[in-house]
Amino acid sequence: MRRHTFGRDDVEIEASETVYQGFFKMLRYSVRHRLFNGGWSRLLKRELFQRGDAVGILIFDPGNNTLGLVEQFRIGALQHAHGPWQYEVVAGMVESGAAPSDVAMRELQEETGLEIDSLVPVCDYLVSAGGSDEKMYLYCALTDLSGCGGIFGLPSEAEDISFQVWSYEQVAAAFDAGQMNSAAMTISWLWLEKNRPQLYRDYVAASAAS
Repeated sequence: MRRHTFGRDDVEIEASETVYQGFFKMLRYSVRHRLFNGGWSRLLKRELFQRGDAVGILIFDPGNNTLGLVEQFRIGALQHAHGPWQYEVVAGMVESGAAPSDVAMRELQEETGLEIDSLVPVCDYLVSAGGSDEKMYLYCALTDLSGCGGIFGLPSEAEDISFQVWSYEQVAAAFDAGQMNSAAMTISWLWLEKNRPQLYRDYVAASAAS
């Protein structure tokens, strides 16, 4: 695997200050970094939105070829053509010191009512490294979705979440129509497209063994 040209030692932090502290934090850094053509950059001032880590869980039923999606209001999509209700994977923030996989299982129970024994790791990625430190850990939960669905969420967090079961074909059509535009949903879907045949083979083998 090709390595990056520079690393952490190639950045000098001159100063940092907190410019906002609420549910999230905003910092302002004064930094210099090495340049590809040699030397150092001028002093740069950059704001960083400290959001922290998050988890996202794609729910897939190999036996019925269905997916579990959540629909909820998102302020960031207020101006979107389809409106601010988004179809997404189950997701939540990771508290300091918590294991992402443990948080993922808790979020599944809170947002869907599902008790999952194990998760398949998908990937992790920086959501928007140009201005935020948020890292998303993606997983796939394999389970029987027969008879599932309903309204979930924690009232204490003002959550109003509709958990829905879609056929694989319905999700594919929604992507074609531009209804699925969450990064976590898109990345999870691309992973599922590649891995669905193996997930189904593993499901058939496990069913035969039991």
